[in-house]
Amino acid sequence: MLRLRNTLSGKIEEFKSIEKSLVKMYNCGPTVYGRIHLGNLRAFFLADILKRVLKYNGYEIKQVMNITDVGHLTEEGLDKIEEEAKKEKKTAQEITAFYTQKFFEDLDKLNIDTSDIIFPRASAHINEQLALIEKLERRGFTYKTSDGIYFDTREFLNYGKLGSIDLEKLKEGARVLKNPEKKNPADFALWKFSKEGEKRQQEWPSPYGLGFPGWHIECSAMSMKYLGEHFDIHTGGVDNIFPHHNNEIAQSESATGKPFVNFWLHNAHLKMKGEKASKSLGNILTLEELAEKGISPLSYRYWLLTSVYSTPVHFSLQAVKGAETALNKLRDILEELPDDGEIDKDYRALFKGFINDDLNTPKALALVWGLVKDREISSGNKKATILDFDKVLGFRLNEFQKLEIPKKIQRLAGKREQARLEKNWAESDKLRNEILKQGFGLKDTSDGTDIYKISGQKNFK
Repeated sequence: MLRLRNTLSGKIEEFKSIEKSLVKMYNCGPTVYGRIHLGNLRAFFLADILKRVLKYNGYEIKQVMNITDVGHLTEEGLDKIEEEAKKEKKTAQEITAFYTQKFFEDLDKLNIDTSDIIFPRASAHINEQLALIEKLERRGFTYKTSDGIYFDTREFLNYGKLGSIDLEKLKEGARVLKNPEKKNPADFALWKFSKEGEKRQQEWPSPYGLGFPGWHIECSAMSMKYLGEHFDIHTGGVDNIFPHHNNEIAQSESATGKPFVNFWLHNAHLKMKGEKASKSLGNILTLEELAEKGISPLSYRYWLLTSVYSTPVHFSLQAVKGAETALNKLRDILEELPDDGEIDKDYRALFKGFINDDLNTPKALALVWGLVKDREISSGNKKATILDFDKVLGFRLNEFQKLEIPKKIQRLAGKREQARLEKNWAESDKLRNEILKQGFGLKDTSDGTDIYKISGQKNFK
């Protein structure tokens, strides 16, 4: 029995899909105006672990993850993508294409399973968003101000039900755009008008006037297009609970008269030096920057697995380096085990019990090491069982093997070895990081240095 923490009820509940053996899931994706940082990645990691657990339980998955390439405004009302385009002196399309590709590369490095995910772009679904706004207008949920078309939250009963938001204490400002013409502080823009005399890079004609969609409407329009008006699971970070996910619920259920999503799952914050990791605070690291410090993305994945997704985690380089040591040890152990075993049914049942208990990955990971130390289990069965667990853990253990190494990597490894002999540790670390960025890892032994490929590559369109 799979049990999940449902933000909608505030309880851990037994999961049952709407359609037998099929789960329809929507994951809030990135706004593509900059590199994704480690804190952002925790949300996509949650989506990945959940997908893997669902597959482990025999479900088929229909999964959608949006790409926000228009309409996400800052609290000051500035378009994040248009502002970045001005800053970099590029077009909005160049900005979104570049950072979308970087996002896909990061997903691959972290071994996020992108098979069969639909990645719709907000800018390619303007008609669907306008159709949804028109439906809300016909049903009496909208009103017009000088800067756009707004959703009237007082017309939707139980607005704020996700996360039990106290609307009486709500003030404009913190994550709610200010507008003196709004009827209620929580009301939000469905369609924003282009400012007179100001040419935007991304704007479209509509029945309401030239403009662009609000951030929230895209997720409702695209999720319902690909998954239907009522589906199983929606995920995201805790920052999305209010206002984004509450706004999705309000506009979707107002338009259809049906329940929108059965299960809402949210990951807690990743904290850096005691504060939430965020671009505004400047306390962020990317996977690329982590690699420059000599730490592989899969080591970060291992570290994330040591905590339950719904609890805050406090990042430290020391802790992630410890995770890398553990992962390398696990790889070394598996390399020495034979390939003639079978999956141990008792250990598999224990593992499934842990991951089905609201994705309890710390216990699942501890079980791996318990299995490693278990003298009653044959070496072959240990390997087969751990590789089976890796379908959920996602360490690419079956791919971690010695390969034909490209000449460029061999040259870098040779230069590093020379630097080590000369005790030039700074140069040695620099070369190791360069090799790591190319998707290869090093293991220093008494017989020399082994080189491993640690990250596969995919092509995204």
